Amino acid sequence: MKIIKAGDLNFACEVLRSGGLLAFPTDTVYGLGGDAYSDEVVTKIFQSKNRSPFNPVSVCYPSFCKAYLDVEINSKAKLLAEKFFPGALTVVLKKKINSKVSWICSAGGDTLGIRVPNNPIALSLLERLDFPLAAPSANASSELSTTTAQSVCESLKSCENLVILDGGICNLGIESTIVDLSVESKPKILRRGAISQEEIEEKCGFKLIEANHSEFSHYKPKKPIIINVHQVGKKDALLAFGDPIFGAKYCLNLSSNSNLTEAAKNLFLMLRKLDATDAEKICVMPIPKIGIGTAINDKLEKAAQKDN
Repeated sequence: MKIIKAGDLNFACEVLRSGGLLAFPTDTVYGLGGDAYSDEVVTKIFQSKNRSPFNPVSVCYPSFCKAYLDVEINSKAKLLAEKFFPGALTVVLKKKINSKVSWICSAGGDTLGIRVPNNPIALSLLERLDFPLAAPSANASSELSTTTAQSVCESLKSCENLVILDGGICNLGIESTIVDLSVESKPKILRRGAISQEEIEEKCGFKLIEANHSEFSHYKPKKPIIINVHQVGKKDALLAFGDPIFGAKYCLNLSSNSNLTEAAKNLFLMLRKLDATDAEKICVMPIPKIGIGTAINDKLEKAAQKDN
């Protein structure tokens, strides 16, 4: 495993052109990137993450126009792209029959999630390549997403040949929102993320249907998670928001001034740090379910769910 500086884009491109995998920063979390046109490379991504072959991965492009080669564009998709690309949004569209994107990215289906990340390092990287990047989050499946190069090292430590492009901590720190527009008349929200459903509906003028969709088991620390707590024990770790409650063995504050954007940026990194302590469980203070707070609560609720 090798970490390289953000400015070393030439070497990063060489890695990708030679069929290697590159972890790189986006506006949301780090992505595990590889040539989306290569079945062999995309297979390596799935193997590196221990990802289910039935769980599709999104594909990153340097611009919305570049995605025209691979997906069927409709009017709602154009509107979303106009309002939010580049940005923390993944749009699922019908895949073109003549698309060169590996069928493995779509898990054998006929749709493809496309993304244009709002990160200068990611965009510079994508612009230098003549293929898009299959790029799920750079973490082992069922583990917390990664927002720093060091977190990638910890989560994907078994990937000996992985190269990590260090771009510092990701600005948003929470995954992209996923909107399914493969059936234009029935726009669905598949995953809540950094862009709220309310903002999408307000800016685009159409309602999103709540999809009957259960994600695979992501965002799982090893320790039990208890949410919406008002008191803690002396053996607990506390993930605070605003003025912290007292009594915990360890405490990290998502945002001391109750800023939801700051809380989203810190979420996965702080959960990882508390998960590495000897606390018995992680207790999380209440976080408002407004704006990006809705996505934060969604991640925490999934993390708190007990495995069947």
